[in-house]
Amino acid sequence: MAKKSSIEKNNRRKQLVDQYAKKRSELKAVALDESLPLEERFDARMKLAKLPRNSAPNRVRNRCEISGRPRAYYRKLKMSRIALREYGSQGMIPGLVKSSW
Repeated sequence: MAKKSSIEKNNRRKQLVDQYAKKRSELKAVALDESLPLEERFDARMKLAKLPRNSAPNRVRNRCEISGRPRAYYRKLKMSRIALREYGSQGMIPGLVKSSW
């Protein structure tokens, strides 16, 4: 089980990403638009830099929904390999059979 603080920190980052997504996309569009003057694009980049660092989507870490583990994460199932194995052994994941010999 991951530390509660790291899980909560990641959840706060997710909230910030959702909160600033629209503003961030608008500023990025202006900053990347080659038809606009250089000063206007530079201002957009400066405003983008002023936004909270944790509002960038690449700062969010994929974590297991069950244990909070950040590594060995399966996106499709939103869980780590360890949680997948436990739930699979208990028969809680439909269609998954843990092989044993």
